[in-house]
Formats: sequence, C-alpha cells, structure tokens
Amino acid sequence: MINTARPEHTRLAIVAALQEEVSHILEHMHSRKCETIAGRNFWTATYQGHAVVIVLSGIGKVAAAITATTLVERFGVHEILFTGVAGAINDEVSVGDVVIGTNFIQHDMDASPLFPRYLVPGYAEIAFQADTHMSQRLKRSSAKVLSQLERTISIEIVDQFKLQGAQVHEGLILSGDQFVSDEWVRQGLRQAHSNALVVEMEGAALAQVCKDYGVAFALMRTVSDGAGEHAAIDFTAFLHAVASRYSALIVEAYLNDVQ
Repeated sequence: MINTARPEHTRLAIVAALQEEVSHILEHMHSRKCETIAGRNFWTATYQGHAVVIVLSGIGKVAAAITATTLVERFGVHEILFTGVAGAINDEVSVGDVVIGTNFIQHDMDASPLFPRYLVPGYAEIAFQADTHMSQRLKRSSAKVLSQLERTISIEIVDQFKLQGAQVHEGLILSGDQFVSDEWVRQGLRQAHSNALVVEMEGAALAQVCKDYGVAFALMRTVSDGAGEHAAIDFTAFLHAVASRYSALIVEAYLNDVQ
C-alpha cells in the first residue's frame, strides 16, 4: 500500500456503484447541494460534521474512472472512499464479511504478448495500491461495526443472512467488467489469483485514477454472495436488506475515527 501526503483540510469523496449502497448516507446528510455532471449527481454536503462529496459512480471500470476523474478535477477531492458489495472467491470469506482492499488487479486486462497479462500498459506493476492510512482507519471502523452488529441490525436480518461472527479481511481484490455468476469463472479466477479475496467491477479502475492524480484511495466491500451460480439472487436480496446499512455504519465510524 502507498502513503499519500494529505493537506490539513481534506475534502473526502464517498463513492458507490449503486443507489442502495449509499441510500442511508444520503438520508442523513445536511446542507446538501446537488450538481449534475456527465449524468451523475454529485452531492456536496455535511455528514457527521465533515465536508464530503457523495456520488454514484455507476457500474464498471469506465464509469468508475469517469467519476473519479470528475471528483479530482471539478471538486478537488484529496481522498476517495468507495463502499459497496462484492462476490467472494476465497473460501475463507463469507457472506456478511467486510473486505478492505490493499491492492487491486484488473482480471480482464490482457495486452499479451506485448505486455504481461493483467499489466495495464504504461505501469510498472500489475496491482494498484490502496492508501495505508485510509485503509487501516477503514479496517478499524469496519471491525467496530461488526463487533456491534446485533445492536444495529435487526436480529431477523442477522439470522436470515447468517451474519453472526462476521469478520474483516484485507487483501487483494479483483476488478473486471463482468458480474461473476458462473462457478467455472469463479474457479478460474481463484486459480489465476490464489490470494484474491473477492471480485467486483470498479476498484482497480478507481485505484488507477487515484494513482495518476496522487489522490488517497481506500475501498471496502461487503461480501454479498459467493460469485457462483446463485450470485444474482443472493446479491439482490443482500443489497436491499444489508449492504446499505453496512455502508452507512462503517462510513460513519470511519468519519468519527480520530486515531
């Protein structure tokens, strides 16, 4: 992971791919104003006493890159925090767990034989890194929320999705323009990237933009499914029942973490 120097007064961007992932946050913002750019609503507001920009990136790497670039160029953000859901490809990761990304690989990038597979041409390393300071703060916040889960989410939801004992993991995240719902695809990703924890569709693109601009970046993913044949069903149910609440609680804890 990298450390990015940050000014004394930092504007934070909170980004998600889907409305449900930030709906609770949007409901509790104060003095919010909305500006529409490139078809996206950018909400500038006060949340938990902090000046923030909140936006839905849309789904996929291109949409995420457009959003991140706009946040830097038009809003002058110095930190980007992404919150959302992902599918597990590691057996140690379960539904309801939280994964903090430390590094990110575009699993569908292949410019071989001109360049090594997974390497984005023009970069020295295959993986893009998260910011150490932000990621550790996000890890602490996630652990705090999960330790108090049964006090903040109804017992019916906890039981339905078997959230008891949910854990925080940190490590490699795979990104690609593909919703993984095929067990053969999942197994292929596991074989190619044995240390990867989850697969999603935006993280590596955001990390790439933040690297180019020198902006601090961190990402948390709530594990919604096993990225297998039941992923679409599990994802839809989990998104509405759990993901939005997780995001709000963890982002709130993150903003209140003063370490």
